[in-house]
Amino acid sequence: MVNKKLRVGILFGGRSGEHEVSLASAASVIRALSPDKYEAVPIGIAKDGRWLVGDRANRLLPDVLKSGDRVVLPGDPTAGSLISLASAGGQGGSGGGLHLDVVFPVLHGTFGEDGTIQGLLELADLPYVGAGVLASAVGMDKDVQKRLFRDAGLPIVPFHAFSRTQWEAQREDVLALLRKKFRFPIFVKPANLGSSVGMTRVAKASELGAAIDTAAEYAQKILVERGVKAREIEVSVLGNDEPMASIPGEIVPHRKFYDYTAKYLEQGTRLSIPAKLTKQQVGKFQAMAIRAYRAIECEGMARADFFLEKSSGKIYVNELNTIPGFTAISMYPKLWEASGIPYSDLVDLLIGFALKRQAEKARTKFTIELPQGAAGALDA
Repeated sequence: MVNKKLRVGILFGGRSGEHEVSLASAASVIRALSPDKYEAVPIGIAKDGRWLVGDRANRLLPDVLKSGDRVVLPGDPTAGSLISLASAGGQGGSGGGLHLDVVFPVLHGTFGEDGTIQGLLELADLPYVGAGVLASAVGMDKDVQKRLFRDAGLPIVPFHAFSRTQWEAQREDVLALLRKKFRFPIFVKPANLGSSVGMTRVAKASELGAAIDTAAEYAQKILVERGVKAREIEVSVLGNDEPMASIPGEIVPHRKFYDYTAKYLEQGTRLSIPAKLTKQQVGKFQAMAIRAYRAIECEGMARADFFLEKSSGKIYVNELNTIPGFTAISMYPKLWEASGIPYSDLVDLLIGFALKRQAEKARTKFTIELPQGAAGALDA
């Protein structure tokens, strides 16, 4: 008997400022999928929101976005398929659609990492890799995330969040409050974006307004936090109910701080794996990573980012990234590789966790079985 291959939909691209980063991550995931076990289906989301799927002869990700067949995923649990918009007959699979067994979202940022795609996949009743709706939404909102960390007793850097409408209506009041609350330097960033997009290091008060204007271009909520002279330590977390933490690694940027340019546009930033830490520090980082993971009810995977203050040795939780960079040279998979889990095995595990969560979800009742005759009484 021949085992059926799992058809894995790889969701990439998206409408966020991290569109290009997503393509690199998705290409690595597709390369890691064993052709003996999986059939990879690249599903690109263009910057304007169109969904496009590649065929067997058109699987290069940029080509999928340029000339792939347009599809939609209906929020219908009886479909389980991508529906082609090109023709009434659709393509492949049963019922005129392209059936998927599991979805691997490799979408960074807004409309992909923030619970929106996860909500659609829940409606469609498709298993998917990574955090659920709640943890995805919280993971993208740095303000709410930090408040949950604080409630869980985790140390965080002092911060303040405010809306774009508040900034536009009360500009001078907001500036006065921030100048009173913080000593410079501080960091200003969009509260709902990743990859350091829109983030500015502000060294003096005269630079603050422009930095907030920049952040406000990318989000409806802005986050300001105290600058910390610190080492940047990262830990990868994996699992559902019993998560495990990797060995820590360290980001050693060649610029003043680890911004978008340092991450993606210039060479020079080093990943130090394992980070040079004491055994006791390693244990603390791993334990705090799992506590942070559980604080936002995360599942599947996340990368926990920390600050290790140079002057005091104090550890601060910075944030969790629920869909971290996933190229072969990204920190998340490299930390697991150094911890004994190669990239291809990591992808296998993540798909397995997605299927286990779907099986657990199937045990839950979502409807009430009414006694005979009760339905008529409700209609009366």
